[in-house]
Amino acid sequence: MNEEIVKVPKFPIQLKLMALVSVVFILSTSVIIGLATSFFKKDNEVRVKDNNAKITELIGITVKLELETIIQKSKQMALTLEEDNISIKVRNLFTKVFFDEDSDLFFLSLVQFESNKVNFLRTISNLEFLSENNLNESELSDLIKSNVNQFSKSLNGKISLVNLSLGKKIPILVLVIPYKKDLFQDTIILSILRPAKLLKAFEKRGITDNLMVSEEGKILAHSDVKNVLAVSDYSELAIVKEMLKSTLGNGQIRYTDPIDNEDYIGTFKRVGVAGAGIISIVSEDKVFEEAYNIQRRNIYIVVIALCISLAIMFLFSKTITNPILRLLEATNRLAHGNYDVKVTEKNNDEVGLLSKNFMKMSIGLQEREKVKDALGRFVNPAIVEMVLSRDLKLGGERKNCAIFFSDIRNFTSISEKLSPEEVVEFLNEYMTLMVECIDMTFGVVDKFIGDAIMATWGATESFGNYTINAVNCAILMRRELIKFNKTRGQDPKKPIIKIGCGINFGPAIAGQIGSENRLEFTVIGDAVNLASRIESLNKPFGTDILISEEALQHLDDKFILEKMRPIMVKGKEEVQNIYAVIGRTDDPDENAPKNLIELRKLLGIEFDVREYNKSIDETEKKYVVL
Repeated sequence: MNEEIVKVPKFPIQLKLMALVSVVFILSTSVIIGLATSFFKKDNEVRVKDNNAKITELIGITVKLELETIIQKSKQMALTLEEDNISIKVRNLFTKVFFDEDSDLFFLSLVQFESNKVNFLRTISNLEFLSENNLNESELSDLIKSNVNQFSKSLNGKISLVNLSLGKKIPILVLVIPYKKDLFQDTIILSILRPAKLLKAFEKRGITDNLMVSEEGKILAHSDVKNVLAVSDYSELAIVKEMLKSTLGNGQIRYTDPIDNEDYIGTFKRVGVAGAGIISIVSEDKVFEEAYNIQRRNIYIVVIALCISLAIMFLFSKTITNPILRLLEATNRLAHGNYDVKVTEKNNDEVGLLSKNFMKMSIGLQEREKVKDALGRFVNPAIVEMVLSRDLKLGGERKNCAIFFSDIRNFTSISEKLSPEEVVEFLNEYMTLMVECIDMTFGVVDKFIGDAIMATWGATESFGNYTINAVNCAILMRRELIKFNKTRGQDPKKPIIKIGCGINFGPAIAGQIGSENRLEFTVIGDAVNLASRIESLNKPFGTDILISEEALQHLDDKFILEKMRPIMVKGKEEVQNIYAVIGRTDDPDENAPKNLIELRKLLGIEFDVREYNKSIDETEKKYVVL
């Protein structure tokens, strides 16, 4: 038998096992990494918020102390400037001491405002500082005059801090301090400083940016001096808005910067002086950067571990899948009739046990096939299958089937000229050809009766029209016999063979006949007897294939038939019509016989009219020709 190539399944066990391990491994590690990352992010967020709160608190204290010190010194210096009894020398000394004590201050003036005009009453400046930075008192006065509208809050008694650094090379802050208030005009102290000490407090600490804004949201101090020089406006920043509207002195929020579209964590604190506020902000990307780095490293570790695990799993799974694949290949060979298979597994696990049991099954099937093959030489394979499957029991089943009998003409005289061994050899050669014709037309050989053959269609399993199959079988036998006889006739030991076939259709009992210990499958019934009688009529009728009226009812118009004289069969009251089968209408052979005369000529049948005209069978009286 042809063995089909064993196709490895699209998803073999090895792949499924590796996929399952991979999925479980990835899911479990993903959950662990996700939870670890989440916890680490939350911890980092808490730490950053706590750190920002401490930073804003510390910067706020530093800025407040610095501003309060400058305010106090500025007021003291203002009192000194108002003293008319102090000599110029002493005033200059006070001025020098004033600027030396606070190097960030480089200009102080007492001013009065009138209709958006500035009247400078008393002014002192650090000339050395102005010279070093290419500044002069006139330039500073003009700067104050051009920004007089930013000092209006001081007229209401509030201290304010204004950034006038725009266009300058150094940061310039103006501390506006209410000084005296009378019925006519208010006197204000303007202290201009370079916020070096303040900016030092705002130096960047790690990933945190620190800044200070005014009540208007304008930048006053920043860890990046460029923002101070540009006098950046932060009034639209979410955290600045939150600080300006908050009734509390401090707070924390998370917000998204509309400019860079990044998320930030911010902390704010009001200084309590000059309306200024301290803000510390840090990007969430930077806050969680280390968490993401750890996550990324963990993913790398997981990938490496997974690759190692898959390699180990691949090698381990081969110890499971390879024996299974060998079993699959052996099973495929077994399924296609090759029972000579060997599967040896040394392992004592489940696969090894399965292999041992498979071998036992293979040996059992091999023995069963031997029995089946042996029985098939004596009994039809279909019946063997029924016997092996225990579907046959003592008794039978009524079935409508086609019954066929064939017999060799003059077999007795032929066998007298041959030795027993030659008779057996001749019969085996002849029977082989005839049985092949029966098998080709889906028939079942019921039994061999000497030189006679009994076959049925429909008694066991069959296909198509039973009678048509039986008649086709008889015609096929005729053709094979013609070929068989071409090599015979020259030798007395190889005479020409002529046969007669009888076919009937009707009900019969098909089943096991005999005892519980010795059974034979056959068909019995009146339809069987009639088929036998019809077969014996071929000799007097000068034919080779005869069928009954019942068989004729199940044929189509593709057969050439010729009606013979009716007969009376012993045991039957009704006349039986018999028909000779000449051939098929669709026979491709142009020389195929078209009538009984041509058929007799083709087969070499010598028709004896006297035998045909006999009205009684003198030998067995089985039939009467009418």
